[in-house]
Amino acid sequence: MRTLIRGARVIDPGCPNVTKGGPMGGLLDVLIQDGRIADIQPEGVLNIPSGNDVWIYEADGHILTPGLIDMHVHFREPGQEYKETIATGCRAAAAGGFTAVCTMPNTCPVNDNGQITRFILSQAAEACGVRVYPAGAISKSLEGKSLSEFGELKDAGAVAVTDDGKPVMNSLMMRRAMEYAYGLGLTVISHCEDMQLAHGGAMNEGTIATRMGLPGIPNAAETVMVLRDIALCELTGARLHIAHVSTLESVRAIREAKRNGIPVTAETAPHYFTLTDDAVRDYSTHAKMNPPLRTQKDVDAVCEGLRDGTLDVIATDHAPHSPVEKDVEFDQAANGIVGLETSLALGLQLVESGVLSLAGLIEKMSTQPARILGLSSGLKIGAAADITVIDPDRIWTVDAGRFKSISRNTPFDGWALKGKAVLTIVNGTVVFDERLNT
Repeated sequence: MRTLIRGARVIDPGCPNVTKGGPMGGLLDVLIQDGRIADIQPEGVLNIPSGNDVWIYEADGHILTPGLIDMHVHFREPGQEYKETIATGCRAAAAGGFTAVCTMPNTCPVNDNGQITRFILSQAAEACGVRVYPAGAISKSLEGKSLSEFGELKDAGAVAVTDDGKPVMNSLMMRRAMEYAYGLGLTVISHCEDMQLAHGGAMNEGTIATRMGLPGIPNAAETVMVLRDIALCELTGARLHIAHVSTLESVRAIREAKRNGIPVTAETAPHYFTLTDDAVRDYSTHAKMNPPLRTQKDVDAVCEGLRDGTLDVIATDHAPHSPVEKDVEFDQAANGIVGLETSLALGLQLVESGVLSLAGLIEKMSTQPARILGLSSGLKIGAAADITVIDPDRIWTVDAGRFKSISRNTPFDGWALKGKAVLTIVNGTVVFDERLNT
């Protein structure tokens, strides 16, 4: 079976010559055969009639990009399948336009050995087809006491190591982790949080927390660990990636590190450039996350960091929770929100406001995650056909009750958004078609 996507506006930041018919030119046709991109030509050049062996998708001028990649998701299998399974997480990813995800290791049991990594990959192979790349734990059981066997994790299929969900508080252990990962060519993803400074906090430290009577978490709880890990990155030369950046001070520190040639990359999440701590005024636990929502000056700094390249990636930090964890007192509620099905539309708001170009957004949601994790990506002839088609003008309302994800913990329920993935293809196979809602 061949697939012909006809009349698309093609954008591939990693392969500019492919987009010659894109933003400033005409539309392109993309032919897929045997799971790979067989040809890309101006619209109408590929004169392939429909038939039993050809499926034609009329793109109608919509945007066609390399498959989106979310390098920071929490799929709760094994251990907490009532929140999310690998299968439901993959379906949510496909609906959001993602062809690949990197799963964090804070499962139960923790993904700190090859057996769990192989289990995750076996479950992913039976899911909808979205590619799953597990990250292994830095420390055994995420306890920060002894290192996991990074070599075993890599051999089993792990693409990075992290204790995400918890910081590695011991600086010597973090140094050893970076040295060990460097030798194996693995990226270290750092959850930057000083547990002493953050202890007991439920939201951002500031006037809103004071008025609400909630204990706060200062910006410094994140930034001091960002500075520590940058110093260790400079010492070891390891590939360091800083997760879920939320503060002005962290953005400044990462910008300075890059200017000094330190091999650090960083991500933020849509909620950190969209919401402030004002979102928790009504004690909404759907706006409780870690790091917490910050102030407008932090949002502005995050946007500037995305604009000038300080922040390389937009990732969701997709963190499903059930009502058991969320429908409780605010300070007792679990941290985190789901994000796979809203991330693209929220990112497109950055294009609308002029923070990013459309190509810049795709770079941060596809090309850069692939580069950091060492994955293949792009629309070259012969490459795997991992493709996302986006209708940038589609107006839709977020309805958490219709999410593909099991969980519904989102602060964006009821929001009217613009822009949506309408077709997701992995290895030449359609894993989501908005017209069929499949």
